Amino acid sequence: MHPTRRHLPLLLAILALAASLPAGATERYFTYTYEPETLPAGATEFEQWVTFRAGRNDAVDQRDYLRGEFREEIEHGWTDWYSTSLYLNSRFTTFERPSTGGDFSRVQWDGIALENRWMILNPAEHPVGLGLYLEPKWSEREGEVEEKIILGQRHGDWKWALNLGHATEWNLRNGKTEGEAEVTFGMTRVFSKRWSAGLEVRDHAVISEYDRWENNALFVGPVATCTLGDWWATLSVMPQVRGWNFGPDPDGNGALDLAGHERVNVRLIVGVSF
Repeated sequence: MHPTRRHLPLLLAILALAASLPAGATERYFTYTYEPETLPAGATEFEQWVTFRAGRNDAVDQRDYLRGEFREEIEHGWTDWYSTSLYLNSRFTTFERPSTGGDFSRVQWDGIALENRWMILNPAEHPVGLGLYLEPKWSEREGEVEEKIILGQRHGDWKWALNLGHATEWNLRNGKTEGEAEVTFGMTRVFSKRWSAGLEVRDHAVISEYDRWENNALFVGPVATCTLGDWWATLSVMPQVRGWNFGPDPDGNGALDLAGHERVNVRLIVGVSF
């Protein structure tokens, strides 16, 4: 079964069950940007991630490009300042090759990841909250280590967070290394116990073999959260507003990067605490 068809009934069932529950979950307010707080000691949460990345172009031989990424996450708070998450990852990619008229389609298992988060400064007790993040990932094709510095605070009904991230990826088949640098920022306003909405920004760059900047893309778009009992859902829709290719210009687009990034990224995270 196609991955989107397999996961859609699960997401619809989660949202339908959530509608009958009273408020009170440990929701996330952003989909790309982490907040300094961790789960309290003894708390456990399940999250289903669905990300769609769409839109490259004929110049890179990827017409009607679409990638779906799926992550199942179990998070547990070991102390009030340290939590871990286990991720199961899978994805599918599909596009047409204009050069040959053929189609490319692949569904693949994308390995496991173990997220570690530490709350160094509690935002409830300090002017700015501070967290640290470390996530190793393994699959049969590649290994990766990702690190983040997480800042954030709440001011009345407003909440913001800023992440400074870096990742190193190793291709286990050919030994090539790729670096990634990322800055994300989110700001949201809480309108009620059930609803919040705001803006999220993501700047992502690829550093090939750590000897040259390959590309960079800036995404900006709205984010909204709905909280229903122990369930919550956060959705962001982030079009690419500016992109750069350093060196050759493979996509022939002076305003966007459509070789290493897409025209739009959409991410939905649905979580339940228990």
